[in-house]
Amino acid sequence: MIRNPAVAGTFYPADPAQLAQEVDAYLAHPRGRVRSTSPKAIVAPHAGYAYSGEIAGSAYAALRPWALGVARTARVVLLGPTHRVAAQGLVLPGADVLRTPLGDVAVDLELVADLTNLPQVSVSSAVHAREHSLEVHLPFLQRVLSRFRVVPLAVGDADAEEVAEVLERLWGGEETRIVASSDLSHYLPYQSAKRVDDETARAIEHAETVSPRQACGAHVINGLSEVARRRGLTIERLDLRSSGDTAGSRDEVVGYGAFAYYETRPMEAS
Repeated sequence: MIRNPAVAGTFYPADPAQLAQEVDAYLAHPRGRVRSTSPKAIVAPHAGYAYSGEIAGSAYAALRPWALGVARTARVVLLGPTHRVAAQGLVLPGADVLRTPLGDVAVDLELVADLTNLPQVSVSSAVHAREHSLEVHLPFLQRVLSRFRVVPLAVGDADAEEVAEVLERLWGGEETRIVASSDLSHYLPYQSAKRVDDETARAIEHAETVSPRQACGAHVINGLSEVARRRGLTIERLDLRSSGDTAGSRDEVVGYGAFAYYETRPMEAS
């Protein structure tokens, strides 16, 4: 079973060479300080690359120390909100492979099987078929990692504890990283969005609850924040901008943030 790309050619280039070149350019110029340690989890946006690619690049560049050091096949738990089909709980795609113009990404069927007894987890190819919030992250992962499997979860109506329970089950060790997909404010004037997004960013940094008005991936972020509080994670803001800073009008903008969650306090790279 293959989940074919739905937004190649619209949200990001369909041509493999152009796509690889574009993603590499976003990864080459991250904002924030360079760290010698890698975060356990990141939050990254999921809009069209022209709008949010630079911000996503800052999040994925933070994973490079891990990508270079992981000795075996990496595991990435990828969670993003549903936009096109309403859903309850967390939804798997029922696919073995997720396809992009850069090639195929294998679903970690072993980890997927471990979720089947959780009542908040279900399977629906329809929920995933046209959903972009997970798909747009795959090319970034493909350019950062040489070998990896993914657990793709579309998150509908789910509370923080339901998401946190899934994250705890999938947390793993050094071989596993978590990617939470979310944009921030939607369609506010530029200056209003800056104020709202800064407030949201402060809440995320302190593992506080955010609302769907602040972030379309609020359910994902709140579940990750619940785990962050339990495990004492350190949360760092990497980038915070909007479409008004990248490729769009400033009349109505969409906000984007990149955040890193560290299991231990990060050390500065020398």
